[in-house]
Amino acid sequence: MDSLLLRPFSFPPRLRCFSSRGGCCVPTQYSINQACKTTSRCRVGRSQGRLVRQTHGKSTYHGRLHERSPINATSGHSIGSEPPEAYDSTNTWKSILSSFDAFYRFSRPHTVIGTTISIFSVSLLAIKDLSDISPLFVTGLLKQAVVAALFMNVYIVGLNQLFDIEIDKVNKPYLPLASGEYSVTTGIAIVSAFAVMSFCVGWVVGSWPLFWALFISFILGTAYSINIPFLRWKRFAVVAAFCILAVRAVIVQLAFFLHMQTFVFNRPANFSRPLIFATAFMSFFSVVIALFKDIPDIDGDRIFGIQSFSVRLGQMRVFWICVYLLEMAYSVAMVIGATSSCLWSKFVTVLGHAILASVLWNRARSLDLMSKAAITSFYMFVWKLFYAEYLLIPLVR
Repeated sequence: MDSLLLRPFSFPPRLRCFSSRGGCCVPTQYSINQACKTTSRCRVGRSQGRLVRQTHGKSTYHGRLHERSPINATSGHSIGSEPPEAYDSTNTWKSILSSFDAFYRFSRPHTVIGTTISIFSVSLLAIKDLSDISPLFVTGLLKQAVVAALFMNVYIVGLNQLFDIEIDKVNKPYLPLASGEYSVTTGIAIVSAFAVMSFCVGWVVGSWPLFWALFISFILGTAYSINIPFLRWKRFAVVAAFCILAVRAVIVQLAFFLHMQTFVFNRPANFSRPLIFATAFMSFFSVVIALFKDIPDIDGDRIFGIQSFSVRLGQMRVFWICVYLLEMAYSVAMVIGATSSCLWSKFVTVLGHAILASVLWNRARSLDLMSKAAITSFYMFVWKLFYAEYLLIPLVR
């Protein structure tokens, strides 16, 4: 303190004084045996929001006070506050995470996972022995099939959201377009870019099975959603179910298998027993997904004239139709597994499908059909069964 009294004190550059007369203005923490003869106002840093009123050597405060943020005379920042650089860095990370979260929801992650697992599973059906698991296989699977298919997946689900903004405000208000996080222009830019990237990958790869899979998916996905005369097929329950069945059950199984079999491995096309089983089973499953996805969305569909099966038949009836269809599919799968000549395949497929059927039945019986949250949760559970089936398909022999 003595050293401070013996030498002049320089104020930090953030100090600003405003006075109508030529008097002095010193904040109390800096005033050393000084008295002001005039009345003036002083602001200590715009960010501090502190106003000082000096009257005859006595200071009083007006305005906002930050008692817990004293001034650091060396840095010009309040003690305990973050410097601007740290604040900007925090905001940048928050912005990045927010953008990632919005795109995550926009891409409909359960469909992305379903597409990825299904292509992996079907591609494994083309393997004859362990030597086929090579860099060539990985390239054909990851760099070609999966990348192109995921780009097209984002296009299809994004296009559907573009034409369902008002419906989603009722059914799925958390989606970026419905919530306003994405503008329509942003949505159009995203779906256009992903469609172009998907076709570019398919064209550069040069695989005709892959290219036709992308092209047919593009046509059906567009016709399903786009609102122009003779299209927007989602308005019609049977046609909507056909679109989903054609893509999920037929195109994914056959086209991606042929891509691996004929293009990657350069072998003749061969429709094996596991491939036929996968196509037939997923036909049932795709119908269930097509029916079940509209059960939680019945309110918005009814308001906007979408004649889904849930609107026409009621939620409870459609729910149990879906459960019975899946139980039937699991029963057939157990019979097919039991007829396998491979002992380990017989054991795994019968036991695996029996477990899935039992879990499905027990959960269905305990579901509260009056709760939209419970129905939505069950729909996500159906997708988990979808993933599990693709884990079993490569084991069918």
